[in-house]
Formats: sequence, C-alpha cells, structure tokens
Amino acid sequence: MNNKQLFAKVWEEEITIPTYGIGAPEKNPMFFENRVYQGSSGKVYPLPIIEKIMDQKQDVRYRAVMLENDYLHVTILPSLGGRIYRAYDKIIDYDFVYYNKVIKPALVGLAGPWISGGIEFNWPQHHRPTTFMPVEYVLRNNVDGSASVLLSEVDRMYGTKGMCIISLYPGKAYIEIQGQLYNPTSLAQTFLWWANPAVAAHDDTQSIFPPDVHFVMDHGKRDMSSFPVATGVYYKYDYSPGTDISRYKNIPVPTSFMAYHSDYDFIGGYDYQKKAGILHVADHQVSPGKKQWTWGSGDFGKAWDRNLTDDDGPYVELMTGIYTDNQPDFSWLMPGEEKTFKQYFMPYREVGQVTNANKDFVLGLQFQEKSVRASVYASSLHEEHTILVMNGDEVLHSQQLNLLPEKPWVKEIYFSGEASDHIVLQVVNKDGEIIISNKSTHSTKEIPAKIATALPMPSEIASNEELYLAGIHLEQYRHATRVSDGYYLEALKRDPGDIRCNTAYGMLLLRRGQFKASKEYFQAAIERLTWKNPNPYDSEAFYGLGLACYYESKLSIAYEHFFKAAWSANQQEASYYFLASISAREGKHRKALEFAELALVRNSHNMKAQAIKALMLRNIGDMSAMRDLCEETLRIDPFCHVCRMLLSEYGTKSILGDNRRVINTASWLLEAGCADDAVSLLLQQQSTDAVLLYHRAWALFVAKKPYKQALLEASSGSLEYAFPNTLEDMIVLQFALAENPDDGTAAYCLGNLMYDKKRYEEASALWRISSIQMPTFATPLRNLAIYAFNKLKQPELALKKMQEAFNRNDRDARVLMELDQLRKRCAVQPAQRLSYLESRMQLVESRDDLLCEYITLLNLTAQHDRALEYLTSHRFHPWEGGEGKIVSQYKHALVQLASKKMKLEEWQSAESLLRRALVYPENLGEGKLIGTKDNDIYFLIGKVQALSGRKSESVDNWVKASVCNVSFAGKQYYYDQPAEMAYYAALAKRCLGDEPGARQLFMALEQYGCDHVNDTPVLDYFAVSLPDMQVFDEDLILRNREHCLFLSGLGALGLRQTKRASELFNKVLETNPAHYGAIQHLWSIKEEID
Repeated sequence: MNNKQLFAKVWEEEITIPTYGIGAPEKNPMFFENRVYQGSSGKVYPLPIIEKIMDQKQDVRYRAVMLENDYLHVTILPSLGGRIYRAYDKIIDYDFVYYNKVIKPALVGLAGPWISGGIEFNWPQHHRPTTFMPVEYVLRNNVDGSASVLLSEVDRMYGTKGMCIISLYPGKAYIEIQGQLYNPTSLAQTFLWWANPAVAAHDDTQSIFPPDVHFVMDHGKRDMSSFPVATGVYYKYDYSPGTDISRYKNIPVPTSFMAYHSDYDFIGGYDYQKKAGILHVADHQVSPGKKQWTWGSGDFGKAWDRNLTDDDGPYVELMTGIYTDNQPDFSWLMPGEEKTFKQYFMPYREVGQVTNANKDFVLGLQFQEKSVRASVYASSLHEEHTILVMNGDEVLHSQQLNLLPEKPWVKEIYFSGEASDHIVLQVVNKDGEIIISNKSTHSTKEIPAKIATALPMPSEIASNEELYLAGIHLEQYRHATRVSDGYYLEALKRDPGDIRCNTAYGMLLLRRGQFKASKEYFQAAIERLTWKNPNPYDSEAFYGLGLACYYESKLSIAYEHFFKAAWSANQQEASYYFLASISAREGKHRKALEFAELALVRNSHNMKAQAIKALMLRNIGDMSAMRDLCEETLRIDPFCHVCRMLLSEYGTKSILGDNRRVINTASWLLEAGCADDAVSLLLQQQSTDAVLLYHRAWALFVAKKPYKQALLEASSGSLEYAFPNTLEDMIVLQFALAENPDDGTAAYCLGNLMYDKKRYEEASALWRISSIQMPTFATPLRNLAIYAFNKLKQPELALKKMQEAFNRNDRDARVLMELDQLRKRCAVQPAQRLSYLESRMQLVESRDDLLCEYITLLNLTAQHDRALEYLTSHRFHPWEGGEGKIVSQYKHALVQLASKKMKLEEWQSAESLLRRALVYPENLGEGKLIGTKDNDIYFLIGKVQALSGRKSESVDNWVKASVCNVSFAGKQYYYDQPAEMAYYAALAKRCLGDEPGARQLFMALEQYGCDHVNDTPVLDYFAVSLPDMQVFDEDLILRNREHCLFLSGLGALGLRQTKRASELFNKVLETNPAHYGAIQHLWSIKEEID
C-alpha cells in the first residue's frame, strides 16, 4: 500500500438506531445494602435506578463519534456510556465485534438498563454503573497522524475519574485504548477495569484463550474447571467425560470462566465460517484478566438473546481485565494517584487457534499427522520480514516477504518423522531480531493450589494481622453482605493500640463523615507509632488525623498533622496538596504554590495539584505561567475543568449543564481558597436542584457574601434525585441545618446521605424533621419505614410509616410495591393484599414486579384462570439473576387448572395444560434452564395417563419424575431447584412400585426439616447475583424455619400422616400466609377429605 494513501480521521455525525425506550429514573432513593451484583456490592445510591423497559421501538437519533482509517471503521456512542457500538473491518466487510442493529436494553446493569454488543468499558466496577448514561468527550487529531476520541466521567459513587482514549493510526488495523484512571478524592478508593467486547456466537465460533490456560475459575475463585476440556460439574452442569467449553455450542447454561493464569498477552474469538475473528492484546503483567461469559446455547440463553436484540442472535463476552484477574478483584488508587494502561482490539483472519500474538502479529500452528499449518497475520505493513518454521534445530521453512493485513500468510509445511513439541514459528525483522515466536516462556498444567474459601467470622480469626487483612479485604472487594467494622473492632478489643486497625478503622469512620470519632483511633495509632521515637516509618495516621481536622475546619491543627505526615514519602503527595489548600484558604498564595509544586514532584499528573497551582499563579498575577500550565494540564487531561475555566469563558460554559460536575468543580475551587470563583460558577448553573442550591449558599458563606436568601431558595429547591453522598455534601447540608434546624429539605437530603454512610439513627432523626416540616412529601416517611424494618426490626411500625407515605402520594408505584411487600412480611392475608391492589390496577400494571406479585396473589387465592390471562398477555422483563419468579407462577396456574380438569376426568385437557407448563412462552422473558426439575409435572402427566388407561405411557413419565438430585436447602439463586421436587420424585417412585425408595425420600424430607429448623443461616459469602430490588432485609432465620416446617410437612404427607402434615403446613402459614407450597398441599388434603 502506498504510504500516501494512509489516513486516520475522527468526526461526529448523527445516526438513527431503532431503540426500545426505558422508564423514568426512580425518584425514591435506593438503599440496597445487601444486594449482590457481579460478586460484590449491588448498592446503587446515589444513582437512581430504572426498572422499566418499553416493548415498542422507535427510531432515535444519536450523536455518534466516527473513527476511520485505511482498514477500520469504528462507531462510538458517548450518550451510552462511551461504548464502541460498532467495529468494522473494511478489508473483508466484517464486524469483528458483535453488531447489534437495535438498542434493546434489558435489566442487566447495576442501575437497570444494559445493552449487548460492541465494546463496553466497565469501571470502577462491573458492570459499569453508568453504562447507559452519557459521558463527556472531545475529539483530537494528533501530530503523529492518528485520530482519537477522549471520553471521561467521574464515578458518582466514590468520586474516581476514568478517561478512555480510543485511537486509530494510519495504516494500522487495530484499535488502541489508552486508559487513565485517577483518584481526585482525599481517601484511597478501589476500582477494576474490564473492557467487554461482545462477539457473535454460533456453532462454528470458538473462544481463543492462550495455550497455557489449562484451568479457569468462577467468580470469586469459588470454583474451578479444567480448560479447554471440562471434565466435571461446572455451573451445575456435568461436562463428563470431557467437553470443549471454548466452543459456544457446548455450553448450554449461563456460564462465566476466567483464566487461572497466563503468561501470554492475548485473548480472542474466532469464527470458522468467516475465517476471521477478534483479538485483544495487552501486557499480561497489567492485564491478567481473561474471561468468557455466555448466556448459554440452551433455551435460557435464547430467551436472553431475544431480550437484548431483535435479529442479531447470540453472542459471547470476551472480557479483558486491567489490574484485575477475576470478578470481583479490585485494586487500590491512592489519593491523587493515576494508573494508566494500553490495550488493543484488532480483527484477524485465517489463523484460527492462536499460539501467540502482539499488536503487530498473530501466529497460528495447527498440527496434522505429518504436517503443520503455519499462519501469520500482520496488523500493518511490515517489509522484508522473514518467517521461520523450525523443528528443534531443523529449519522446515524460511521465507522473506512483506506482511500486510490484506494478505495473511498461510503455509502447509510437511515434515518427516514424528511431530515435535518443539516446532517453533517465528517472525524476524530485516535486522535479524525475533519480533514474535509461538514459544511460550513456560506452561504449567499444575492444578491451582486451592479455590477460595469464605472469610471466617472475626472471633474465629487467630491474629490481629489477619483481622486487619480481613477488614481491608472486605473494603477493597466492596463485599455485599459483610462489613469491615467487626474485624477491626475485634482486633482492637484484643489490642487497643494496634496501629494498623486503629488507622484502618479511623479511615472507615472518616469515609462516613464521623470526623470526631475517627480522631480517637488515629490518635491511638499515633501514640503506639511514637512509642519510642517521634518519626514513624508510616505516617498514614497523621494524614488521617489531619484530614479529620481539615473537614472540621480546624485548619491550623490540620496543618500541623499534614506537615508531619509529609515527613514520610508515601503520604507526601496528598499531604502537600492539603498544605497547599490550607495556605490558599488563608490567603498565602505563594506558600500554597510552593506546596502544590512539592505535591507535583511526587506526581505530575495530580490534576487537583495542577489546578491549585494554576489558580495560585493567577492569584499572584503570573498569567503567562498560568496559561502555559493550563495548556500543559489539558494535554494530559482535557477534562480538568478548573484549567478549562481559567483559559476561557467557553471553558466555563463547557462545565455547565451537569449539576454534579459543577458541584465537583466548585468544591475544587473552594479547597483552593477561590470562593468567589466557586460562587460565580454556581450562579451560572441554571438549576432548581436543592443540593446544588445548598452548595451555592455555602460558597456565598465562605466568600463572606450574603447567603441567607440563597439558603431560603435552596430550602424550596427540587428534591427529584436529591441524593447527596460526598463529604463535601455533608458539610454543606450540616451548615444549612445549623442555620435553620427546621429546614425540611436539607434534613431530607442529609438523611439520605447519613443512611448511605451507615449512620442510621441520625438519618432517621433527620427524616422525621423532614416529614414534619414537609407534610405533603412522602419520601421521608417511606425512608423511615425502611429504617424501622431493617434497623429497628419493627415491621408493624414500618408498615404504618409506608402506609402514611402512600397516603401522601398514592401515584407512586414503587411505594405501592414496597407497601405490599411490607404487608406480606407482616402476614397480611393474600385476599386482603389482593383486594388492596385491585383498586389500584393502573399502578400494578405499570411495574413488572408488582404485576408478578398480583399474579401470585391470584394463584394463592385459586383464581388461576385470571392469573393465566395476565401471564399470557403481558410482556415481562426480568432482572438478570432474578429469573424464575414469573415462570413459577405460570407453572402454578397451569398445574392447578390441570388439576381441576383431572377432577372432571377431562384427561386430554388436563394433559394439554400440563404439557404447556413444560414450555415457557416468549412473553415471559425467560427460557427454561437446562437442569430445571419438573418432577411435579411429569408425575401428574403420568397420573393423567394412568387414569385414562395409558399405563405404559405413564411409566415413562413417572421414570422421569422419579429422578431426584435436588438439594433440600432453601432456594437462593435462580438456578437452584425447589426442594419439594423430591416429594414428587418419591410419589413417582411409589407409582412405579418402589415403595422403599419412596419412603426413604419422604423420611429424608421430614428428617431434614427436623434437623435444620433451628439453624441460623447466613447469606452466601461468595454470592454472585442476588439482584432482588427489595429494600427490606430478609429474615433468614424465619425463612429457614418456614422452609424446614414445609419439608417436614411434605415428608409427613408422603408417609400418609395427613393430620401432622396439615399442622406443619398451617404453622408455615402462621408467619407466611403467602407460602404457595403450604397452601397448595392443604388444598390437596382438603380435596382428599372431601
């Protein structure tokens, strides 16, 4: 190719994509404290969730960014999280990532909507919280001829900043991704980065893992399988005696696996029909994560395919982890720290199974009996390179040529004698340097030492060091169901002076805004640190103490502690920044400049230090130096808004529009002592948002300007999505309440923040103020109901508060759903709950979860015909991991309708209904998972056939029904099978004449219930997905008791102890009158008596 033809360009244009809409974001704050999502915390606050997906599509215009060069055309959608929407290989007319021609969201994301296709960039957790939200972006044409789009956002939950630079180079058939992850906060934060390309999947596609990947691990490393040939049970599916799980067609169930270890830099996927694929390349020292996810090739997966696309079929995700090798597996970002990396996505052709790759070359060797197929793909023109194929010291083939993307090199090479394990394929440049070889550094087939085990409880851990590490681990991995407090406090109970645990617990309290309490622990750590000398090895406790004083506005004391912390190198960057901040706030601009420069010596990419330096240069009148610094800073990070603002009026305007971006920028300005600038910026933002207006009033106060009117305006501000969560928000709202203790708006906002920070009693007191001062505002009462149920353990009080909330706003469908859930928890009879809902059907039908509960109540009250009408006429949208609820109601309705037909001896109708129950209609949004146990249905089909004179057919179905391999433990995940299937298996055995086998199962059910009824269960430590959108904690002890009583009742019923069975079922209904199993079997007992 003539070099003059080479190009790369970037531009914007509007494109039209058929799009399924989503519902409005939920205005009630969501406090999901025990929700598990992708193996870590599923909390969403301060983000709103979206729980509704529309059933109709319409054409929507999107502002897209296009990147193009000689070989590739790439489409990016900044409005949808900045994902690469399409990556197209122009050479062979091939989409090398899955191209979904519709935007069809499903409830898969942390906060709701998520779409399949393209390449999604997941950070600081998986899936990305803002995957369906817009990001900032700028286009850049670079001096080297490359073209880039830079995308950036600040994580709303923890304040870390992520920037992704997507580039194409002239003449290069790869996409370069450069990541810059930065922590502008004052505290250490955790993150992970998983770039997530989707790849079209069918019977002839294969996931390409490196040749040294012999074992793969599940989420949390809780399970393991050999790879690529699995030989045992993985994800509850038996792959014995051996199945190649690198092939999509061989994985029938939803499955994740991550490489245990690899010394190679690539992972990819290949389509043998198209003889083309995708490869990801990144240094494995930084990018150890290599993962595949699939919904599975069975009916379950096909249903999710339908949920996510119209016509583009299945896909697999080939995820690539940076600074992470598993999910969850988080790394740390220290205050001010930046982590950078590069990764590459590229199409490749003809090679098939890859033996080694870098961004320039892809190598393949496939062995036949007396030959080897060698192949090389080049991502750009490489002149006068030599390809060598060697068998030990013997040269089998040598060829010099020009390699280029249009013409992959493929050669069948024959050899004499036996095939050697040492056949090597090399690419050598014209200087004789080996550029790449298929020979790996080492390859091990050793079984990993162990899979992960659950963390013991604090009292079970022997040493303080392990207690400290346990607490840090829970914080680092954002564990969903355990908190660090107990581990630190157990250590401090044993040794009150423990340095690490005092410091760690002080930092934990500091995160929650408990500044005064945190100081006690920092001071205890310092007392031990300075036991023998005043200059400790590690000064983190001094930094923490300085930070607590800084947030209390005790600046002179904070100054001393930060200075002492700066004596140690590991705290210098952050400490010098805050010394600069204190100096700036005291008007000592040259001293602040000096400290800022010291911080930048430690990290020249600390954007906050750059910003404060620029502001101080302006303040001392050195405008030329300020401009030079701002321009230099914006080359590093074009989204440094303070530098944008300093350079131009347009820069200021570019900040406006997003309330949180304005608040964050204003906070930076206030830390730099530039209150007038903060006021100016906040006044320019046209918004009625209460939180922003309180920040405006605070800035006026700090600037020593009239602020009372601004506070008054804030108290009348909008509370839609008023979900503050930062320490700066807390200080501002506490100031507002100090000025006016009766400000219900500030009390509501601060209550939300306090509850998120686990300061529950303070939150409840604030919400009570808000509910009194704002007598028409429902949300404080709704929040108080959550507090009463989860923290006070007073369900009746919770129900009272929720009812009051709904009375204030009877148009809130979410509150109606929560009210019904509380009525359920308070053992309100199904008929009463049903009657209440039926008078509000417009709200019920607006939410899938509420309609599902309504259908459940219809089934519970024997209105199965009506239940089936809703089940067959409404399209449902399940949450990922929350499957099983609606299909259970579908089966219940059909089974009971079939039972009615059996009583009427309408055998054909009965069997038809039962067979319908075996197949899920598409409108339910779910497919049947392989391994689903339908013992009850097969038993009843057999019974129908036997009663209608078809005994030989009945035997076949009873044999199916008699197979029992379910756990008796309570159902926790969507793929867990109900324990009551064992009851029907036993009935089938009885019908087959195996009475001893039947009795054995019945007695096992009864015995299990007796043995475990008083257990104290806990949530699974390694839970991956418990996505229930309920804000109320589950009473695991009560649920276990009900489950065990039910199993004992089934056992007794099978043993023909009808009276005892009835008593046990009625005991279940005393605490849970909506227990379908107990009601169903009481119906059957009554029918037998009648």
